[in-house]
Amino acid sequence: MMAGEIVSSSIPWLTLSIFVPIVAGLLLLLVGRDDRPEMTRWLALGAALLGLLVTIPLYTGFDISTASYQFVEKSVWIATLGANYHLGIDGISLWFVILTAFITVIVVIAGWQVITFRVAQYMAAFLIMSGLLIGVFSTLDGLLFYVFFEATLIPMYIIIGVWGGPNRVYAAFKFFLYTLLGSLLTLVAFIYLWRASGSFSILDWHQLKMGYEAQVLVFLALLAAFAVKIPMWPVHTWLPDAHPEAPTGGSVVLAAIMLKLGAYGFLRFSLPITPDASQGLAWLMITLSLIAVIYIGFVAMMQKDMKKLVAYSSIAHMGFVSLGFFIFNFIGLEGGIVQMISHGFVAAAMFLCIGVLYDRMHTHEIASFGGVINRMPKFATFFVLFAMANAGLPGTSGFVGEFMVIMGAVQYDFWIGLLAALALILGASYTLWMVKRVLFGPVANDEVNKLKDINGREFLVLGLMAVTVLFMGIYPKPFTDVMHVSVQALLDHIAISKL
Repeated sequence: MMAGEIVSSSIPWLTLSIFVPIVAGLLLLLVGRDDRPEMTRWLALGAALLGLLVTIPLYTGFDISTASYQFVEKSVWIATLGANYHLGIDGISLWFVILTAFITVIVVIAGWQVITFRVAQYMAAFLIMSGLLIGVFSTLDGLLFYVFFEATLIPMYIIIGVWGGPNRVYAAFKFFLYTLLGSLLTLVAFIYLWRASGSFSILDWHQLKMGYEAQVLVFLALLAAFAVKIPMWPVHTWLPDAHPEAPTGGSVVLAAIMLKLGAYGFLRFSLPITPDASQGLAWLMITLSLIAVIYIGFVAMMQKDMKKLVAYSSIAHMGFVSLGFFIFNFIGLEGGIVQMISHGFVAAAMFLCIGVLYDRMHTHEIASFGGVINRMPKFATFFVLFAMANAGLPGTSGFVGEFMVIMGAVQYDFWIGLLAALALILGASYTLWMVKRVLFGPVANDEVNKLKDINGREFLVLGLMAVTVLFMGIYPKPFTDVMHVSVQALLDHIAISKL
C-alpha cells in the first residue's frame, strides 16, 4: 500500500520553490526594461539562483528511510469541491524539483547575450514556467495538478511563438493543440475519480477500489495526456517540429523537464490508481516503448537537422523510461526514473551545444558544418562528451538508467531485454554520425573557418552540465538512494492490488 503517513515541515519550502520564481518573473515583467537589458539579466539570474537555493533544503532535510510524503503543506482551496492547496514530495519527485530549478539557472545564463529583444519577457517566461513545473512535481491535489500541468503550456507557447525560428507560429500552435487536446480526457478521468472518492486528494485516489473495466477507461484517459507529453509513438510528431523552431532555452527546458511530465504522470497516477489496468495493458505500453526505442532510432538516422536528430533521440530515450515503468520490477522502474533525470542533463547539454553553433552560424543543418574541431577544440571536447552520454557510454549518466532498464527488461523477458539492448546500437550510430559530420574532417567552408571557440560564459554553462553528466555516471548513489523506498512502496502497492 502506498504510504499514507505525512511528514510536515515548519518552513514552506515547497511553496517557496514554486512561488519564488513565479513572483520574480512577474516582478521582472514590471521592472524589466529593454533599454537596460543588463540589469534585467542580472535580476533574472539572481531570481533563478534564489529559486535553486530554496530547493536545497528539500534534499538536505529529506529522510530517505521513509516512503511518506515530506515537506507537506495543506490548506483549503475550494471547499465545495474538496480541493486543497496540498503539496508534498517523496523520493520519486524530489530530484525533479531540484532539476527544474537547476535547469532554469542554466537557461538564464545560456540566453545572456543571445536574447537581445524583449529580454525581460523572455527571462520572466522561464522563471514563471519553472515555478509551474515545480508545482506539477510537488502537488498532492488532482485539481491543483491539472492547473499546474496545463499552465506550463502558456509560457512555452509564448517562448516558441515569440523567440522561435521562421516557422515558430506553426510549431507553437501544434505544440499547444497536441498537448491541450490530450489533456481533456485526463480532466474527465479526474472528475470521475473525484466523484468516486469525494475529493481531489491524490492520496485518496491511490486507495480507490475500482473494477477492471473502470480502471481501463481511466488508464486510457490518463494515457491520452501523458503519452503526448512524453511523447510516445504515434503522438510524437509535435516534438520534431517544436524543437527546431524553439530558441535554445526553449529546447533545453522542453527536453530536460517538460517531457518528464508525462512519465511522472504514470508514476503518480496511472500505476498507483489503476494498477490492474496498468498490468493488463502492459503489453501495449511495452510495444509502444519498443517502437519508440527502435523505429524512432532509425528515423533519427535519417535527419539532416541537428535539433531534429536530438529531438528524435529524446523520443527514443523516453521510450526506455516507459519500458522500465511497465515491466514491474524494481530495477526497471528505478532505472526508468534514473533515465528521466539523466536525460534531463544530457538532452539539455546537447541542445546547449547546438545552440552555441547556431549563435555563430544561424543554422543547425548538419551539412553546413564539418571540421568544427579545428576551430573550436574546447567546444568539441564538450560536444563529444555529451554525445557519448547520449549514446549511453559507461561512465556517463546516459549509461546508468538505460543499463538498469535493460537489466530489468531481461528479468521480465529476455527477448524484450535483447531488443532494448540492440537499440543502444542505433543510439550510438546516429549520434556518432552527427558528431563525425559536424566536428571532424577538414574545415568545410569559410563560415566554419571563421568560427571562434566558446567564451567564458559558454564554458561555464557547458562545464556545469559536464560535471552533472560525469558525476551521475560515476557516482549515481545520491540519486538512487533517495528513491529506493518510494519505488519499493509503489511496487508493493501494485502487488497488493492483485491479491
